[in-house]
Amino acid sequence: MPKFHSHLLYVILLVAGNVFSQNPKKTLVTQSTTEKITIDGRFDEKIWATANVATDFLMVEPDNGKVIAPEKKTEVKLVYDNEAVYIAATLYDDEPRKIMKQLTQRDVFGSADHFGVQINGYNDGQQEFRFFVSAADVQIDVFYTESNGEDFSWNAIWDSKARITEFGWVVEMKIPYAALRFSTASKQTWGLNFYREIKRKNGKYTWNLLDNKINSESNQAGILEGIENINTPTRLFLIPYSSFYLNANDSQKTIGEFKGGMDIKYGINDAFTLDAILIPDFGQTKFDNVQLNLGAFEQQFDENRAFFTEGTDLFNKGNLLYTRRIGQAPSVQTAENETAVEVPGSTKLINAVKISGRTRGGLGIGFLNAISEKTSVEIKNTDTNETSLRTVAPLTNYNVMVLDQRFNKNSSVSLVNTNVTRNGSFRDANVSALVWDLNTRSNSFQALGNFEYSNVNDTKDKEGIRSFAEFNKTKGKIRFGAGGFIVTQDFDSNDLGINFETGYYNLYGNVSYRILNPTKTLNMFQIFFNNFNQFQKETGLVIANNYNVNFNARTKQNHDFGAGINIDPLETHEFDPRLGINNYSINPSRYGGWFYFSSNYNYKFAFDLEPSYTKHNEKGRELYDITFSPRYRFSDKLLLVYSFYGFKYTNDNGYVTRIDTDMNPATSEDVIFGYRNVVSYSNTISARYALNSNMSFTLLARHYWSYSENKKYLLLQPNGRLVDYNNPVINQNQDFSTWNLDLTYSWWFAPGSQISVLYRNQSNRFDGIITKDFDYNVKSLLNDSALNHTFSVSIKYYIDYNSLKNFKGSKTFTKPKERMRF
Repeated sequence: MPKFHSHLLYVILLVAGNVFSQNPKKTLVTQSTTEKITIDGRFDEKIWATANVATDFLMVEPDNGKVIAPEKKTEVKLVYDNEAVYIAATLYDDEPRKIMKQLTQRDVFGSADHFGVQINGYNDGQQEFRFFVSAADVQIDVFYTESNGEDFSWNAIWDSKARITEFGWVVEMKIPYAALRFSTASKQTWGLNFYREIKRKNGKYTWNLLDNKINSESNQAGILEGIENINTPTRLFLIPYSSFYLNANDSQKTIGEFKGGMDIKYGINDAFTLDAILIPDFGQTKFDNVQLNLGAFEQQFDENRAFFTEGTDLFNKGNLLYTRRIGQAPSVQTAENETAVEVPGSTKLINAVKISGRTRGGLGIGFLNAISEKTSVEIKNTDTNETSLRTVAPLTNYNVMVLDQRFNKNSSVSLVNTNVTRNGSFRDANVSALVWDLNTRSNSFQALGNFEYSNVNDTKDKEGIRSFAEFNKTKGKIRFGAGGFIVTQDFDSNDLGINFETGYYNLYGNVSYRILNPTKTLNMFQIFFNNFNQFQKETGLVIANNYNVNFNARTKQNHDFGAGINIDPLETHEFDPRLGINNYSINPSRYGGWFYFSSNYNYKFAFDLEPSYTKHNEKGRELYDITFSPRYRFSDKLLLVYSFYGFKYTNDNGYVTRIDTDMNPATSEDVIFGYRNVVSYSNTISARYALNSNMSFTLLARHYWSYSENKKYLLLQPNGRLVDYNNPVINQNQDFSTWNLDLTYSWWFAPGSQISVLYRNQSNRFDGIITKDFDYNVKSLLNDSALNHTFSVSIKYYIDYNSLKNFKGSKTFTKPKERMRF
């Protein structure tokens, strides 16, 4: 083993082995019940009178560690049976009329008070299933990990009821074991914390203190004991769905289409779950915010398909997975005398399955598989007008396998493999990684990193490596860190991941300071100093060189603001793959700054403002951008948000094309840059009207317009400099605009069951002739000849196998006794 690696391993093991004291943990001992508990926010079952109480909450923000005021006392009880755990929370408030209770859609906190329970069935200090209920009776569920933070895409099926009272408000919850993960031990010990937020004061409290000197949350939870010998029911859930779509535009008649399929969730045991989708339907997923892309690399989009966002923390280890690769639009290669008649926007998935869970010893196992069908397009020969079918995407199998071993309640080592196998002679790819995240027991220091190896079988096989190591001090007022990356030229994870740059190494460092408790003027203050340097691996040329300082603060009125200064003091070299192997262009030094202000969202009117400015060391080369987003809450039911983004880059230099020439025998092509102005505008309106906590209307509309106007053309020289190009160049201006509108009605008519109705219209426009007329741009997108219309209705119904079994076994029906309401 090379000396460097052996020394690094020694340091990692030394850091991981350090042991420090921790704050004492609170313990709640629960008890079992055979009494049927109705989730109505009344607490009139006998078991609640004898259950143990968790109280004495402590403030997390803004005054960390402060005891909750007596008039805001919080009392929580927890009991269990063979089906679920039950929580009853009493949240006292001496001003119940001031309790904030904005109605939002599921998984949105909004301007409302909240109560939450955070459960770690393994008590390993690294993950939590978090369940929140607002004072408006809105559910929020989150899967939290120390490595990835809160994942709001995770959704569970559980029951809750919140109710405002004359002394404050109350919450009753039922969390089935199917929504949790825990070991098979007969005697359970879980990590547990309770959370309360008093929104009008922006005060956040927990039962077991979250000490803000420590950069960790899950391992600061308390302990739940007393769950023993539970006989959990079969975890089998079926979610059949059916959709109907009407599609129309000016060039074709209205077309109707029915779709149907099913999601299956099966609990292999209490620790492992299988999820599968049969005949997937993603027709109602949110639209992508497409932009004019002048760079060499594709635009990266968020994943909006629930199957690929829910419970995927294991699969994100090593950052090797970009799920938009699965089912992406096929790439069509044509000759000069060929054109594709119609290119599909995606390849259809046949099915997808994932298995994930964690053993009692802390070993996490994840397996994800998806298969997309063979896709062919019609190709037309423009010389002969003959057409033929060509396979552009073969039958493809996508695999992800993860083994993740946790230990010491805050550390982990993982093995990850991604594999893409395509039928026939098409390209195959395989990437493997070793990933580590090691922390001292007191979470004072952290060592993390990875080592990744890629192998691609194409017309020419290639292998590559990507690796990084980082060390951080993560506790206290002053924190710091340093690290470095190295990536070889042939590393390629793009078949199932996304990676833009190769052939470089970088070094970076940071130092930060924060206040741990409020001052006379500020509730929060943090300041950061950062440095980043990147170099081309073979030549050592500088790719990036940045120094910046920035701060974030919060006033006593809970308005957030911050600012930063960036300096790139050296010229940098840009290795754009469109320039050819080892070719680069030189960018000048630059400096800039930014500022932001975000007013307190508790007010009916609030706004966000963020301008920035960058000046290059080149005459007239400047970048301005601004984001302005006002919002108004008309009532607890209606919220309207407008967002404007403006961008202007004057006298930019950027690649536009290559021109065949005999004047350059080395390459036979001239690489041409544009001396250009780039301007972008984006206007977005979102509105939501909630009828109640389960039913709402949502509007989202976006208009985007961007153009790149070349004032002259430049020739790239072998030394990376640019000179005027006087030969003729075909017009390379670009004018792109797009319009999207979604109007959605959603009704969660039963737990896990939803009806959604969507009206969508969309259009886009691309031209080489720039028309600087905003009114014309909008009208050209919103006329009947440009718009594509979609109307769809989708219904999904959640079926619990145990309910079917119990229904089948029932022979008589007994009317339940009436309950007295107080």
